[in-house]
Amino acid sequence: MRKTLNIIGSTGSIGRQAIEVAKAEGIRITAMSAHSNVALFEEQVRILRPELVCMSDEAAARDLRTRIADLNMTVLSGEEGLTETAIYHKADMVLTAVVGMVGLRPTLAAAQRGMRIALANKETLVCAGALVNQAVSDGNAELLPVDSEHSAIFQSLQGNDRGQVKKLILTASGGPFFGKTAAELAYVTVEDALKHPNWSMGRKITIDSATMMNKGLEFIEAMHLFGVTPDKIEVLIHRESIIHSLVEYADNSVIAQLGMPDMRLPIQYALCYPERGGPVAPPLDLATVGSLHFARPDLENFPCLALAMEAAQAGGVSGAVLNGANEAAVQRFLDKEFSFTDIATLVRRAMQATPQTHAPTLEDILAADRFAREFVKSAAAS
Repeated sequence: MRKTLNIIGSTGSIGRQAIEVAKAEGIRITAMSAHSNVALFEEQVRILRPELVCMSDEAAARDLRTRIADLNMTVLSGEEGLTETAIYHKADMVLTAVVGMVGLRPTLAAAQRGMRIALANKETLVCAGALVNQAVSDGNAELLPVDSEHSAIFQSLQGNDRGQVKKLILTASGGPFFGKTAAELAYVTVEDALKHPNWSMGRKITIDSATMMNKGLEFIEAMHLFGVTPDKIEVLIHRESIIHSLVEYADNSVIAQLGMPDMRLPIQYALCYPERGGPVAPPLDLATVGSLHFARPDLENFPCLALAMEAAQAGGVSGAVLNGANEAAVQRFLDKEFSFTDIATLVRRAMQATPQTHAPTLEDILAADRFAREFVKSAAAS
């Protein structure tokens, strides 16, 4: 089992739960970063005493330096500091738990360094999957999924011939608005959209779950993680979030991974792989669960998933455009400048407006991301 770990994004939901898992498994955290939550990060630093820390927000970094002056600890800042934290040489593994494109450069650096990467930052593969996979191959690194759905697929593939895989089946809770029509969704409030039925997550990812964009991003991520084409991936609504995903094989046998909806399980699997750690989440009691329900996704009323599937087929910079436009659109919804249904409209318009680039370089991807964000930010309010 790996014994040392760097975490980028330690104050977010995944980061906080990863610290809990690391403590339970005796894994030492050697470097860690946060964005701007100085109070929580200071608390974490004083308890864990890592060797290197970073706050990507410059003002927060200055505040932290004052707060922990007694620890005689170097505090890095900015994107370069985030990358240096990710690849800090005393650790053999990094957990990328930041949200958004900010995770791309640290992940590429860790891959080039030959590290084991526990990936909870889906945007990295959505935007630059081919580049990341090439870096992983060139650096002889390892890429392990942390998302519950991709962890479930990864676990369901163990011991089997990947050439015999017929289909990957990603499950989705359907979010808080399952069954609603577009007319009903037009009146959804920010507060409504932040009430997820099964999972406790950050604001952005919770909105993505409500629009089904989160599942769309996971669709693209699965392509790159497991080396499959879009036609070999299916999305299935599963309201209880007990079956986390499934793999169908050539003989029509289906293998699934089940568990309570608790992110500590996939985090632990990535941190301890190939071993399994001790119990960190409640046991699954199927008799108490009683029944499991399934449905096909509604692409008409939840078009964000359809847009992601289109981006998966198109390739090139489409994933970067989809992700960048979505991040900007979600922020404008959270700021109450646009309606819930405007998110998909803005993303679609950005995708239509952005020139396509095939076999993109990192610079092409970053440029497409910037264009999409600026397009959405400059869009007139509805």
